[in-house]
Amino acid sequence: MTPAFPRKILRIGFVGSGFIAHFHLKALVGVRNVEVTGVYSPTPAKRAAFAAAVADLDLGACTVHDSLEALVTAPDVDAVWILSPNDTRLAVMRTLAEAVEAGRSPVFAVACEKPLARTLKEAKAMLALAEGAKLNHGYLENQVFSTAVQRGKDIIWRRAVPSAGRPYLARAAEEHAGPHEPWFWRGETQGGGVLLDMMCHSVEVGRYLLTAPGARRDSLRLKSATGAVANLKWTRPAYAADLKARMGPSVDYTRRPAEDFARGMLTLVDEEGQEVVIEATTSWAYVGAGLRIQLELLGPEYALEFSSLSTGLKVFLSRRIGGGEGEDLVEKQNAEQGLMPVLEDEAGIYGYVDENRHMVECFRRGETPLETFHDGVAVVEMLMALYRSAEEGRTVLAGENLDDYVPAVARPVA
Repeated sequence: MTPAFPRKILRIGFVGSGFIAHFHLKALVGVRNVEVTGVYSPTPAKRAAFAAAVADLDLGACTVHDSLEALVTAPDVDAVWILSPNDTRLAVMRTLAEAVEAGRSPVFAVACEKPLARTLKEAKAMLALAEGAKLNHGYLENQVFSTAVQRGKDIIWRRAVPSAGRPYLARAAEEHAGPHEPWFWRGETQGGGVLLDMMCHSVEVGRYLLTAPGARRDSLRLKSATGAVANLKWTRPAYAADLKARMGPSVDYTRRPAEDFARGMLTLVDEEGQEVVIEATTSWAYVGAGLRIQLELLGPEYALEFSSLSTGLKVFLSRRIGGGEGEDLVEKQNAEQGLMPVLEDEAGIYGYVDENRHMVECFRRGETPLETFHDGVAVVEMLMALYRSAEEGRTVLAGENLDDYVPAVARPVA
């Protein structure tokens, strides 16, 4: 039965109960017309803790489900947020789509955390399943929705572009000291290394900033991709040993490393045939206050700049003040002493609040979100082009078939 819109309340079921799921949960505190009514993840203790967090945040009565099928067929779940590890997402989407098409599920919308999939073939399958089941779909790319990006793009395109012309170069960099969970570090489960994990942010926020307001995202056509990857820090013996001790024996960077540094240049062409460029760098080898995001947008007579660590709020803690490790000042925090920037609202600054607000309102009203699975597919295609470029030492041109391409680090060991 086709749901009636607008819905008074959107009832969300979460697939996944880890770090990013809790980040989205905190963001939903700032969103109206929503409840979190269900959760499934493989670990009973984690899903129970997640449901308790929902109650603490007063976001609804969250049922703990012991199977994915139970979650997607629950009568009180309208939309599913897929926040599980990359290697599980296609199977989750299949289960959801099958239940919807068979009439066992009332779900009418799905949102998936970045990246949409590990390969272009998987990404296209995610899109086909969503559209085959007639599900409204949203791609959860938080940086597009960050307040700095939204406000900066509005000012540049409204005030500068009419006088000087369109922007031609977007630079995006994201760096931190490494992921939280072991599966992120394994190329075969995550799908790659830092290029897939973090450059998915950089290429999409760059593409968004370069796209004219109101224009289709595919108004910019990919022309070429040039990429490079490296192992700079975590293959060094002492750091490889440290990583294995912290993440477990399945993460062994002396034998099977994934890249901890990546650089990419994407050349695109606009509707008038003008070239524009996205330049992106990412690493898991940055030691500083914590997660650092830097964005630039350059045009003929103007520039936009943003750095997540150039905060208005800072604290200083002397060496006489001791304390345990934590991330209460900034995500991926690397120190507990000294002069440190404080992100007073990480969920808001990074874009999670406005991202979730946008998805909830679009799904509740039956409207197409700003970011959909189509954008998730486009992002994965750009990333696969960069991986192939890095592997083969050449520029990859638009039109090359990447459907069956798997990054070298993600291929099964022979």
